[in-house]
Amino acid sequence: MTDLSDSTSNPSFGQALLRYRTTLGLSQAELARLSGLSVRALRELERGRAAAAQERSAALLASALGLEGDERESFVLLAKEGRRRSARSGNRTMLYALPTVPGLVGREPELERLSREAKTGGVVVVAGPPGVGKTVLAVAAADRLAAQFPDGCLALDLRGVDDRPMKPGVALERMLTALGVPPSRIPAGDGERGSLYRTLLRDRRVLVVLDNAADEAQVRPLLASGERGLTIVTCRRVLAGLEAARWLMLHVLPAESAIDLLTSIVGEDLVRNEPEAANEVVALCGSLPLAVRIVGNRLAARRGWSLAHLVRQLRDERMRLDSLSAGDLQLRSAFEVSLRRLSPMAQVVFRRLALIPGAHFDHDMAAVSVGVAVDKIDLYLDELVEASLLNVTSASRHLQFHDLLRLFARECLAKDEPEQTRNRLRDALYTHVLWKASAAGRLVYPDVSSVHPDGPFLSQAEAKEWLDSEATNWLAAQREVAALGRYREALDFALAMHRHVHGRELEYRWDEVFEIGVRAARELGDQVAEVEMLTQLAWAQLQCLDDGHSALASTRGALSLAHQIGYQRGIMVAHACAGTVLLSLGCPEEGMKHNVRAYEMSMEYDFFDVRFSMATALATALQVGRRFEEALDVYRTLLSEAESLLADTNREMIVKVILMLHTNMGDCFVGLERWAQAAHHYHEAASLVIGSEPGDRSEAELALCEGIAWRKAGEHQRARTRLSLALDLLVGPAHHDDRARAEAELALLPD
Repeated sequence: MTDLSDSTSNPSFGQALLRYRTTLGLSQAELARLSGLSVRALRELERGRAAAAQERSAALLASALGLEGDERESFVLLAKEGRRRSARSGNRTMLYALPTVPGLVGREPELERLSREAKTGGVVVVAGPPGVGKTVLAVAAADRLAAQFPDGCLALDLRGVDDRPMKPGVALERMLTALGVPPSRIPAGDGERGSLYRTLLRDRRVLVVLDNAADEAQVRPLLASGERGLTIVTCRRVLAGLEAARWLMLHVLPAESAIDLLTSIVGEDLVRNEPEAANEVVALCGSLPLAVRIVGNRLAARRGWSLAHLVRQLRDERMRLDSLSAGDLQLRSAFEVSLRRLSPMAQVVFRRLALIPGAHFDHDMAAVSVGVAVDKIDLYLDELVEASLLNVTSASRHLQFHDLLRLFARECLAKDEPEQTRNRLRDALYTHVLWKASAAGRLVYPDVSSVHPDGPFLSQAEAKEWLDSEATNWLAAQREVAALGRYREALDFALAMHRHVHGRELEYRWDEVFEIGVRAARELGDQVAEVEMLTQLAWAQLQCLDDGHSALASTRGALSLAHQIGYQRGIMVAHACAGTVLLSLGCPEEGMKHNVRAYEMSMEYDFFDVRFSMATALATALQVGRRFEEALDVYRTLLSEAESLLADTNREMIVKVILMLHTNMGDCFVGLERWAQAAHHYHEAASLVIGSEPGDRSEAELALCEGIAWRKAGEHQRARTRLSLALDLLVGPAHHDDRARAEAELALLPD
């Protein structure tokens, strides 16, 4: 598109005259002879020194140029508008009044984007959910950009969310009237009106704001084809069918900007005196501008209220939407309007998606919650996304509600779906989520070498990715099925998940997962499972909560019950867990006894079944006790057996085991100050790194460890190579300390 930044000062009539004359190949002298005007007059008009021709002169020029129909009408009206502008001494023409809206807060990046779009012209669609501030942004942009559009601004509320949106023909009639076309000259047909409208705007530098659009069919006739003007369309729908448009997707405000918006309404003193309550108010509003504005207005109108009082009202999810109303501003009403414009089935999908407990979901989960086949759900999900009632997350094919829209969907679900239907769909959804999660959990076991073709996942990597992306759903589903008394599902899920926790200790509430597992096992009378769940609970209490005393109590409970029922495997695992817990509590000697006992009992089990875990628990305890040679003996035995299993089991898993063993052996040699051997093991570990796995050292961290070891071994060139690699790989603020260490180590090397 043409950059218009240098052309805005030229009157439109002169530009139109020049374009028509040159298109016909006429010289100024030839046109002067045909029209009866002087060459000097034509020159003044084309150069912009004269605003426009008088009415009679404009008519003569139109005839001389052979203009007819819409083109003649546009040419004559351009002359008329030029004379009006000249009579007003250059003031900007406001062709149609913009709506009055509250002040804009926190949208500077979006305003900057629209300012850039103004230079190239065309059409920009500002789309977003109800209450996000689309109209406020468009009006603020029109005000800021006014000086760039000397031919004025056209603004029209298309009433797209009303039961009867404005028809395109009516909108065109209003636009043509605003452009100065007499009622008698406005064509009767919509097509002719659109043609005249586009002709009139072709040579004008006009900003058009089409607010509150319904759909593409309503908007398309109102889009001018010229590049000199800019059209801003606001709509809750994305209007993806507009071929030449660009899109500005408007999202909720950043938290800091939402606080600024609240402050602008209730005043700085209130926010300054209750900063935590202000932050919670904004969070409970989901940073949605309309919601923040409503609660701000309520507070401003009730000076006796505090922000803390407002927080107490908003915390109740059942009443939150009721609380978000002030005068004629009602958030629920805004949501209801969008809902009514959906197709009947999309309305059903919208409310049934509220059954999904997690923060976001994939298409499979959506289909189960709605009760339709997965190949049928996409059409309706697309409709909800198009209507800005669902957001697409950065994760591929994942969708989510805004928090307040989720509450509204739950209201609709309770109101419009029979209880029997709700319960049936809920039960099916929880069964699906926990079945899939349990299947994924069992696939990440290290002794799983292949994936069953009839299972829900094609690979172990896909299973792990699903577990990570759907964590909020399986956590909530386990909690809900336990509350419903479906203990077998809750227990099976907990039993399947204990391998997935490695490296994710602090990401999820594993203590809740395994506590539910303990309760479910007791309700089912499954004492073997209770032992296993108590051991896992102890681990979670130690690793996730840093609560060694609770972990010790759970471990002793597991050990006692395992002895009581004669469950040898449970006794062994509980001993290993007790050793780890006692070590953390500063009782290494007592802990070591438990670790040794577990290690001795594990000899009759397979490597990956439990023997590897018992051995690494012992070796870790020896390492912490600075008994490095003994720890190395255990690690060497494990490494030899692991390497012998490379061809017989899951290669990816066994490689990760070997990587961990080399890393730990490197650490032991560092403890012994045998630097060259430490460097060798770190190098071996780094060569096995495939990707980033939670809990494992990265290639960069291993290169740093190796470089330090080589420097201390006196191998300066090797040290420089590995430390330089570490420096290249340690990118980003999270690696600030490691980068500083690498730089310091490099500085110690001789030149």
